[in-house]
Amino acid sequence: MTTATDQDVELRPFRIDVPQAALDDLSDRLARTRWAPELPGVGWERGVAIGHVRELAEYWRTTYDWRAHEAALNAFPQFTTVIDGQEIHFLHVRSPEPDAMPLLMCHGWPSSVVEFQRVIGPLTDPRAHGGDPAHAFHLVLPSLPGFGFSPPVTEPGWGMVRTTAAFAELMRRLGYSRYGTQGGDAGAGIVAMLAGLAPMAGGQVAGIHLNGPSSFGPPADEATLDDAGKVRARRAAEFAATGTGYLQLQSHQPSTIGVALHDSPVAQLAWITEKFQAWTDPARRLPDEAVDRDQLLTTVTATWLWGSGAGSAQFLYESMHGAMPWTPPAGDDTASWEGPVVPTAVAVFAADNSIRSEIDTGNIARWTEFDVGGHFPAMETPELLVDDVRAFYAGLR
Repeated sequence: MTTATDQDVELRPFRIDVPQAALDDLSDRLARTRWAPELPGVGWERGVAIGHVRELAEYWRTTYDWRAHEAALNAFPQFTTVIDGQEIHFLHVRSPEPDAMPLLMCHGWPSSVVEFQRVIGPLTDPRAHGGDPAHAFHLVLPSLPGFGFSPPVTEPGWGMVRTTAAFAELMRRLGYSRYGTQGGDAGAGIVAMLAGLAPMAGGQVAGIHLNGPSSFGPPADEATLDDAGKVRARRAAEFAATGTGYLQLQSHQPSTIGVALHDSPVAQLAWITEKFQAWTDPARRLPDEAVDRDQLLTTVTATWLWGSGAGSAQFLYESMHGAMPWTPPAGDDTASWEGPVVPTAVAVFAADNSIRSEIDTGNIARWTEFDVGGHFPAMETPELLVDDVRAFYAGLR
């Protein structure tokens, strides 16, 4: 990483304040959408259900209130800082409990810090939410570079590895020398790598809490699995065969899809909504049955207003084409990259395909399986996620 100047390391207060002209432009674009025809009886079998996304777009245009959700987000302390030449946005919500443990929570794709709104209160102030104040956390919730409220990246190279280094530096700047981590999707990879990088930035990761990690290796041998594992193995095989089109496109032609996502709010809505339908609780037929409709649209709106569709596609390209997710970039000082073995917890929700035998390298201290929820537990089942995080870190403070 480049050497930061005194000006670079400044933590600047940030407030979301979208110009009305940008909201008027969004409404106008939604009103002028040219809708693709929908084949009868297709539904979600070939991607997003056009009838559903059309109804959702009309709700977005006529009913959804960005200003109300903007105000709700602004109730949390937010900041930006420049790390390695890139401006990073983050929420820093300190607990009223003096002995609270610092916890970095990292979102993935296609998401933002909006994902964590419903867990911030219970994690930072358990006393006010019927919990034990001994389980309180100081939360650091960064926006991935080019996602959400972080501005677009200005140069190539911002993938998972470089982002991990930036987040290690962020925790150092905040004065946290020992802290816990939590993440899902790309965020799971980042917080896992952070355990190795943190010592190089003067920090120590006390634990890693993951939701929904999966192996990218060959399919599991079903003969060794229990019934739940067999279901996940079959779903994982189906996902590998038919569900990775989004990843193939973004990791090979991100600029192509980026043009559509940056120009059309309905393209952005469909791109995200289809994943919420596919990755949330399988017992829920529609994405806005699994998550609150307005919280889903706040995620989409933030992605649209900050142009994060194109930026997040480039992030996936960089992550797939740079150093492998579990190895450092060539040429860096990597003597302590692997770091110590860190206690790890894995929370497996109903839509997840995690199989313990495929991902356990001997450091999983807690493995919890739930029969509800999915890829976005902080939105779908916030109480379960909060309880699991509290239970895991109770013995690591």
